[in-house]
Amino acid sequence: MHLLIPYASTLSEAGLPAQRGLALPHLQRLLPRMVPTEKLGSDEYSLSTPAEQAQAQLLGWHGADGCLPWAAQAAAADGVPVGDAPWGLLTPVHWHVGAEHVSVGYPELLRLSARESHALFEAVRPLFESEGWQLTWGSPLRWYASHASLDGLPTASLERVIGRNLDLWMPDHPQAKAIRRLQNEVQMMLYQQPENDHRAEMSMMPVNSFWLSGCGRRQQAAATPDLVIDHRLRAPLLGENWGDWAEAWRALDAGPVRELLARHDAGEAVSLTLCGERFAQRLQAQSQGWLARMARRFGGASPLALLEAL
Repeated sequence: MHLLIPYASTLSEAGLPAQRGLALPHLQRLLPRMVPTEKLGSDEYSLSTPAEQAQAQLLGWHGADGCLPWAAQAAAADGVPVGDAPWGLLTPVHWHVGAEHVSVGYPELLRLSARESHALFEAVRPLFESEGWQLTWGSPLRWYASHASLDGLPTASLERVIGRNLDLWMPDHPQAKAIRRLQNEVQMMLYQQPENDHRAEMSMMPVNSFWLSGCGRRQQAAATPDLVIDHRLRAPLLGENWGDWAEAWRALDAGPVRELLARHDAGEAVSLTLCGERFAQRLQAQSQGWLARMARRFGGASPLALLEAL
């Protein structure tokens, strides 16, 4: 069993008190039984998150930073015949225009219904199709686009952009010129949509732009039958609900982490990957020999130290 935990730590000043107050007894018992192995990532400014890099490696994918084909994989899972064409994910979002910079809000907070999403999608689709793009609706927050310009186009993961200054993440690749122009046209089109007028009347955020990510051609994925990815920390962290994030961590510790510990103690091969904003750290179980037992007796890395290093 290999347990991969995205969003296991935060660099947010607002979230650090919750992180430092975590009590994770099963992780505390598990860590001395494990040794750190591979570490992925660089800093919090990479286009792909450490969790994406770690998962892509396990899938056997190849691609430069920001060029992992998550859109093609998700589109295929949604029943879209992706073929060998390059695809990108268009996420409908709300851009917050502040006094100093523009930022992207957490898309789930839009509570965008399928009816609203379909209407907005149909409104902007002609803008793309008139220039040779193919657009497909997958879900309220998953619109898919296919075009030759998306092949090898590096883009920032949406998770990198949420709540941050967009100037740091807007693609400046030559292939992105058409994207930026279409984005301006889409923003003007969305401003005129009745669905957004209705949302404003209901004190709901309008959908006023999109974010493009996960571009590339679909790659074959290696079988990962023993891989468990637990996403429960994602929503509270990206939504900056730190009490919920801490509670989700405690539930994760009492659930999957406890199971990983039990499997190790039963003699099974187990591994753990913890992913923060800068790094993804993989840990592998030690043997059950006397040196490992001594290491467990006299301690090892604390959960807090490990999380803060991510």
